[in-house]
Amino acid sequence: MTLPAQQSAFLWGARQTGKSSFLASVFKQATYYDLLDTYQVARLTKSPWLLREEILALKPETLNQPIIIDEVQKLPELLNEIHWLIEHTRAQFILCGSSARKLATHATNLLGGRAWKYHFFPLVSAEIPKFDLLRALQHGLIPNHYLAEPGLINEYLQSYIDIYLIEEIRNEGLVRNLAGFARFLDIAGLSNGDMINASNIARDCGVDRTTVNGFYQILVDTMLGYYIYPYRKKIKRDLISVTPKFYLFDVGVANYLARQSVTQLKGVVAGKSLEHFILMELSAYLGIMRKRYKISYWRTKTGLEVDYILGNAVVAIEVKLSEQVHKEDLKGLIAFCEEHTQTKPIVISQDAKKRQLMLDNGLCIQVLPWRIFLTELWTGEII
Repeated sequence: MTLPAQQSAFLWGARQTGKSSFLASVFKQATYYDLLDTYQVARLTKSPWLLREEILALKPETLNQPIIIDEVQKLPELLNEIHWLIEHTRAQFILCGSSARKLATHATNLLGGRAWKYHFFPLVSAEIPKFDLLRALQHGLIPNHYLAEPGLINEYLQSYIDIYLIEEIRNEGLVRNLAGFARFLDIAGLSNGDMINASNIARDCGVDRTTVNGFYQILVDTMLGYYIYPYRKKIKRDLISVTPKFYLFDVGVANYLARQSVTQLKGVVAGKSLEHFILMELSAYLGIMRKRYKISYWRTKTGLEVDYILGNAVVAIEVKLSEQVHKEDLKGLIAFCEEHTQTKPIVISQDAKKRQLMLDNGLCIQVLPWRIFLTELWTGEII
């Protein structure tokens, strides 16, 4: 995270992904306001102008370091003071939080574009020495969860769901029907990575369709999930072009909500979990590297599908758990390549070695073992 002098930033990310620890390690001399501290919240709620007065009283050299306000969404009123300080002083702010929803509803704008936006992700493979894929699919990539002893991981995940996915949302007043939201979370886990059928989910949750859409939006706003929309450029085949898929932000949380576990790198659950993990890596890479490529999926009404399309078909990615991929396994990817000959097609698998599959039209599909794909992704060789 590199900021020019006097440039402020928002840093958004789900709870416990390590935002505060990162900022404390990188900006050791920064002035710090922690809004998890009830004393700070109480005094600044009563008198938000104290923030301005305290920063104006800082020594000039102190303003060479940013002013960090953690959990900024808890006090939207501070944005007016921060806005004034950005306009009239040399102060530089890093505003850290897990939800922009409350700020957007309480403030006329999020500093009018005066702060750059960054997203903080769970751990990625490139950060972890001796990365263990099975552990990642079992535990997820929230730092405390990945590092947890195997016998304790369910306790960590249950605590996260109780405290952060339910309790925090209740405390923030984001939902009125908390029981319906809790039922929705279970279904969101079960349907993770599937095309959304809001009517069926509404029936199972005992709420209406509009409420279900609102629940999904809450997960998006609180950095707990995101939509993947279909790729819409139609050339020959009739496409599904409207219905999005929804993924929770972490594969471990998704599996726990769905009451399923990955005990080995085989089977349907492991296959879906690998697809989800690859999406996490792609999302983090594009976000961290500030690359403006949208991730979408491709599906025809006859059922041909490609897991992930990057940008305008720059890269097409299919994820297979197979230990040896064959052309017969890749009907969707081959069909996509026939219509988008400029694409770079990749299959991620458990193949022992990197290889190439030649198609009849001369196009070549790269088959990459998952570990090689991750290395090439983070060294910029994929995109």
